[in-house]
Amino acid sequence: MPKLLIVDDEADVREFAKRFFTKRNIDVTTAAGGQEALEIIGRDKPDLVLLDVRMEEMTGVEVLRELRGKQDNTKVIMVSGVNDHEIIAAANAYGVHEFIHKPLVLEELEKIVLAELAK
Repeated sequence: MPKLLIVDDEADVREFAKRFFTKRNIDVTTAAGGQEALEIIGRDKPDLVLLDVRMEEMTGVEVLRELRGKQDNTKVIMVSGVNDHEIIAAANAYGVHEFIHKPLVLEELEKIVLAELAK
């Protein structure tokens, strides 16, 4: 069963996405912030991370920087409510090529996540 980590500081977004992917036979874990996400990634080795860009404690790009600094090549999809070219460029530099924009469109989210898990 593939493992997915959903990182978002909005509890409703985390729980909504968790229910959605659990119904698709994906083992889902959630984290409310970057530090918690890094601990879970190090411990559980998820196949894919849905990572929110803007969080209070640590931004998604900061999480990516720390992850890649540890030579961790976990696949990451960035989730953002804004279309910021600087953030996209920074994430691309850390190996992220998929972005999903909020509000989440379930069909798009499912298509992108399942495609990444299949790689």
